[in-house]
Amino acid sequence: MKFTTYLRDGAPRLAVVDGDTLVDLNDAQPQVPGDLRRALQAGVDLHAAGRAALANPKSRAKLADTRLAPLVPEPGKTVCLGLNYFDHAKEGGREKPDYPWFFFRGASSLIAHGDAGVVPSVSSKFDYEAELAVIIGRKVPRHTKEADALQYVFGYSCFNDMSVRDYQKRTPQWTIGKNFDGTGGFGPVLVTADELPPGAVGLKIQGRLNGEVMQDANTTDMIFNVAETIALLADVLTLEPGDVIVMGTPAGVGQARTPPVWMKAGDTYEVEIERIGVLSNPIVNEAA
Repeated sequence: MKFTTYLRDGAPRLAVVDGDTLVDLNDAQPQVPGDLRRALQAGVDLHAAGRAALANPKSRAKLADTRLAPLVPEPGKTVCLGLNYFDHAKEGGREKPDYPWFFFRGASSLIAHGDAGVVPSVSSKFDYEAELAVIIGRKVPRHTKEADALQYVFGYSCFNDMSVRDYQKRTPQWTIGKNFDGTGGFGPVLVTADELPPGAVGLKIQGRLNGEVMQDANTTDMIFNVAETIALLADVLTLEPGDVIVMGTPAGVGQARTPPVWMKAGDTYEVEIERIGVLSNPIVNEAA
């Protein structure tokens, strides 16, 4: 099953996707909270609610004609991994890390499918990163084992971890270069975990700049897979419904090319993950 988050009267609304249309879940099933994070926190059986909404829709809209919001507009936590593909670690001049390079993203950095990624006025070194996003569906108990971890995943989506590279390199902690406003593309849809291979392994992941393939890999190439990542995080913190894990990017990023390739106003970057969908963001300059 597929879900998305769209905007109605400026507020994010949870919808189930039916082909090229969406059905507002709360309209059809009023007991379901109107946004994804609250629905997951409430323990709603979204598969059952989605089936009921599709059987008796109260509202329907064309997906292509609807303005979307970030899939989880305000995650409790967005935990990202750096250097999590073998080839990307190598192109960055680093060996396989012994432990994931974790960093956080704030909600103010997130944008929806179709929204503009923003080249900041303080830098032109604006890079792309095609990534798999994991949406947590149930509270993950502390010290959960890898073998048990995937039962807590609700679904998967696409993410573009757009990075301001000179700011990222100003400090050993990457957070500052990963949290500019308008730099975290997220969506357009969530595909539930039951429709994909366990841990979303074996899916083609591709990034395209103005239609040209820049990144082309497979999620099998991740150093730390989804289950292992959840288990490692559970040793440290409590993952909660609506939290997001962004699983790192494969080789081909702009900063590693000769000469470097930076995104600029007028560009478009697409992230496509097999069996999940295509996330597309045009690029603009920050308004004066």
